[in-house]
Amino acid sequence: MSEFEQMFPTGESNDAFAQYFSGRSFLAPLSSGDVNVNNVTFEPGCRNNWHIHHGAEQVLLCTAGEGWYQADGEPAQRLTPGSVVTIPAELKHWHGATADSWFSHVALMVPKEGASNEWLEPVSDEEYAAL
Repeated sequence: MSEFEQMFPTGESNDAFAQYFSGRSFLAPLSSGDVNVNNVTFEPGCRNNWHIHHGAEQVLLCTAGEGWYQADGEPAQRLTPGSVVTIPAELKHWHGATADSWFSHVALMVPKEGASNEWLEPVSDEEYAAL
């Protein structure tokens, strides 16, 4: 990882959410205000489980490396620095690094009363390898 350059801090190992990731990820909070802003870094091959943000949309600003985003029922989208993904509330999806690249994105969410994350099944190795 010493050769992976990004504009935001990598942060600490994302141990609190490790059960929802295949592979290692890192989390660096970038704000302490009313908007949740975090830099999330994925090692090669790391991806989060399918999940749904109930009651709030999420925006991903891709800043370094190469990754994937996939909404349920749609083809996966390759992400590179400068890619922006707006994920509507209630949409089942996942995101993470490509198999051979580190990947970072800034994730933004405005907390709303009653909003929650629902973590679902992992993206299978077979689904991921087919990308």
